[in-house]
Amino acid sequence: MKLSVIIVHYQVKDLLKNCILSIKKYLQDVDYEVVVIDNHSPDAAWKSLISDFPDVRFIELDHNSGFSKANNIGVKHAKGDYVYILNPDTEIEGNYFGEILDFADRQKNFGALGLRMHNMEGLFLPESKRSVPALVNSFEKLFTRLSNNSKTYYRNDIGEFDIAEVEIMTGANLLMKKAVYEEVGGFDERYFMYGEDIDLCYTILRKGYRNFYYGKYSILHYKGESTVKDQLYLDRFFGAMHIFIDKYYRDQKPFQYLLMKIGLKIKYLSGKRKIR
Repeated sequence: MKLSVIIVHYQVKDLLKNCILSIKKYLQDVDYEVVVIDNHSPDAAWKSLISDFPDVRFIELDHNSGFSKANNIGVKHAKGDYVYILNPDTEIEGNYFGEILDFADRQKNFGALGLRMHNMEGLFLPESKRSVPALVNSFEKLFTRLSNNSKTYYRNDIGEFDIAEVEIMTGANLLMKKAVYEEVGGFDERYFMYGEDIDLCYTILRKGYRNFYYGKYSILHYKGESTVKDQLYLDRFFGAMHIFIDKYYRDQKPFQYLLMKIGLKIKYLSGKRKIR
């Protein structure tokens, strides 16, 4: 089998259905499977999809284990040479996966690949291509641009329709060889939600592999439909950023580490005031 599509689901049954339908429509020329992991959705209505899609493997977890762990569980059941981590609030939009897989096969030291993403209004989602978080680009993302340097956190030096090597893509659509995923240990399960894609892409790079942004083709990403912007969201989002900088900056770059921790604290407190 060439490709295993791994979808972690939580409480977005209708979006998940549309996502699966888009896969079935546009991956007909690829030998693939779909593995859905439900992260203990409170509403059991999603279970009606089991009979709707008998060829999809559904795995029901008995508690919400988070995005990272649920994906790792899904990949353990995958049979494909490649795994494609895909959000349930996305839709594939064309017969392009044969070409994308051929591209991946041709690359030396292929690590991971992400497609261009746009929202419901057709607007490009800049998180499709990113840099590794560092002092300057993190400050710019959290607060404001410091200069006109085009290589920012969102890799503005690369056109949205280009095909190019980048450091970081989003976990909403992330293709990689299963062997590479297993070699680097998959997603770090300390991340419940957010930040795990940055960490995984960076780990892949540190192992000597190459990551790619494939802007020639797009997917629709409704983005955040299963996320409530509340205190729990704020804690998880900024908690993930702290995990990353603790892991990669505390010992290696202590001065940058201190400044990044201060910046995150200021931004967190600002977000907390807005929620109240």
